[in-house]
Amino acid sequence: MLNRKNKLLLLKTISLFSVVRGYNIPIIVIAQYLSAIFILAPEKRALAVILDFDLFILVVASSLTIASGYIINNFYDSKKDLINRPNKSQLDRLVSQKTKLQVYFGINFFVALIAFFVSGRAFIFFSVYIFLIWFYSHKIKKFPMIGNLMAAFLAVLPFFGILLYYKNFYEVIFFHATFLFLLLLIREMIKDLENIKGDLANDYQTIPIVHGVIISKTIITVLLSLCVIPVYFLINVFDVGYMDLYFYVCFIILIFFGIRLWKSNTKEQFLQLHNTLKFLIVAGVFCIVLINPSVLWNGKKLLLMI
Repeated sequence: MLNRKNKLLLLKTISLFSVVRGYNIPIIVIAQYLSAIFILAPEKRALAVILDFDLFILVVASSLTIASGYIINNFYDSKKDLINRPNKSQLDRLVSQKTKLQVYFGINFFVALIAFFVSGRAFIFFSVYIFLIWFYSHKIKKFPMIGNLMAAFLAVLPFFGILLYYKNFYEVIFFHATFLFLLLLIREMIKDLENIKGDLANDYQTIPIVHGVIISKTIITVLLSLCVIPVYFLINVFDVGYMDLYFYVCFIILIFFGIRLWKSNTKEQFLQLHNTLKFLIVAGVFCIVLINPSVLWNGKKLLLMI
């Protein structure tokens, strides 16, 4: 049986895990490694990518930077989250704001330190990345559209860091990144519809608040239409193996998503749309292996990947 002190420590650990959204970190790590193996450095052997120590440091650094970003975002959004996410907010508040800041600065110092040992460019990249996340959380996210664009950009930036590491600027990478960016941008705009009450109470100038829900839905519909462009090129121009099945399914789901969007008016309905996009993004991560499934099914490589 845990005593009172240990129970409190356990609750605070769970609270901190919730603040940094620890359940997202493994997905981010898997996404970066699969992207490196199948998209960013396809000419390299999977084993060489997995055992690349510098890449490992970059993945750790980007994952920790994203975790610290969740902390600073939670720090600035604490009042808004009391309205939009009351249950999660109560759990997150078990850790004091002072402790959150201490963990935030500690993580960022560690990230800068390990990045420095990789290269000066890595140190500069992560220093700028950390600053941009803070600047977004502190200032930019309150502005309509600019905040949405920057949030989506920051989400894909770690993959750009790995791209710079390998220096493989293939055209297909651009279309993969464009499709992911559009999904993330749509998700950010759906979150604005989902969080109208909290945003309004805390003077966040989001598109639904400034221009209205109809304009916001119209912009999202345009973004959904733009998804056709990267999907067309990825299916018909480039060789993405069996991953074209993922893009076909995405295309169908996004059509129904657009129809459902115009019928949605409540927080619960927008949350369902948000979760649909999260599912598509996470499914896309694991479907990367379909580009060349033989990499995983080769005996030795399969064992090493596991």
